[in-house]
Amino acid sequence: MGIKRPAGDRSSRWTVARQVSQFTLAGLAAAVIVAFATGVASRRVGEREAIIDARSTTLLKARGLVLPVLTDGLSLMDPAAVRAIDTIVERDVLDDSLVRVKIWRDDGMIVYSDEARLIGTKYVLGEEEQDAIADGLIQAEVSDLTKPENRFERDYSKMLEVYLPIEAPGGERLLFEAYFKYSAVSSSGTRIWRSFAPITLGGLLALELVQIPLAWSLARRLRQRQRERESLLQKALEASDVERRRIASDLHDGVVQDLVGVAFALGGAARRSDITPESAQLLEQSAEDVRVSIKALRSLLVEIYPPNLFEEGLVPALTDLLARTNGQGIDAQLHVEELSGVLPPAVTGLLYRSAQEALRNVLKHANAKSVSVTVADRHGLATLDVTDDGVGFDPTAPEHRTTEGHFGIQGLTDLVAGAGGRFEIRSESGAGTTMHVEVPLK
Repeated sequence: MGIKRPAGDRSSRWTVARQVSQFTLAGLAAAVIVAFATGVASRRVGEREAIIDARSTTLLKARGLVLPVLTDGLSLMDPAAVRAIDTIVERDVLDDSLVRVKIWRDDGMIVYSDEARLIGTKYVLGEEEQDAIADGLIQAEVSDLTKPENRFERDYSKMLEVYLPIEAPGGERLLFEAYFKYSAVSSSGTRIWRSFAPITLGGLLALELVQIPLAWSLARRLRQRQRERESLLQKALEASDVERRRIASDLHDGVVQDLVGVAFALGGAARRSDITPESAQLLEQSAEDVRVSIKALRSLLVEIYPPNLFEEGLVPALTDLLARTNGQGIDAQLHVEELSGVLPPAVTGLLYRSAQEALRNVLKHANAKSVSVTVADRHGLATLDVTDDGVGFDPTAPEHRTTEGHFGIQGLTDLVAGAGGRFEIRSESGAGTTMHVEVPLK
């Protein structure tokens, strides 16, 4: 007689299987992406290597083959000088990939080309070509086949041109320009990709097969850990409040008091009669800078942990928070509706952090002119609504806009859910945003 498994166990196994299937599909998609990226990278590496080879080939052929037979007569297109260059070019320079050679004067005159119809024609040299002649550098770039001097190369869909200066015996610099078929460049990248493809794809597939059992085990553990997450989030919030209070207290009683003393000391030193006016002015300016820093630090302390949050309650803390928002050019209003008594500390902290995060996002993203914060206590629920008249956003857009900030909207969502409450954001482009939080009081 077989054993009948509980329905809950079958459901859990089905959930784990679904998660593992999703992981496997994601892994296969990642493998495809990596393979594609590797292919692109391999082709680019191959193209770079081919371009380096083209530069080296041009340098060797220009200075090793053409330069020894170059005479001053070439600049004047002397027939004998042209024939000497043409013999070397046709015999030793041109090959299956290097298909065109041009030699230029610095005024744009082509004094030699294996395409005889170009000899004696004059064009405007680009800045790169002029820089190559002037600086003695070798350059490489994709040819612009729309230029009139390249009209005889238009049968090739794409070409790579490499140019460098060569010097005639009399000292005149000419520009040697070699044109390569770009198909030779791209084929180098294809060869590299083909050599890497079996290793890359095989390794990715082997990794995927190894990961599937691990994914199954991890999915089961994840299901177990999710049951503990809500309680841990609540404990994290409580620990965060304790740590915020300790840090704020240490800073206030330590660094802030020390800075106050420094400000007084600098101010007193500035008023001494035995120092120069320039020194007094410098000391007074330093004291003022320290006072500005103290003010900024005190504002930061209130941001880290408002001193009146639990001592005086949620409403005074929100009043201080909105005052800082008002100070940054936004009309911020607080509305209290039916708040019957003192809220539990956990609820107070959660609503304050929610309002703090919402106002921070309003200042950072909303481009709003006004914002209203409404708190209420209705039917055993504490509610918070933060509404602005800003630009809003499309709720169907990627969620990264809602996860920015110090505390994070996603973190608040989890904490509110962990407290048994509900978190909601309503918005549309051009119509502002409302954040709604409700938390049970018990």
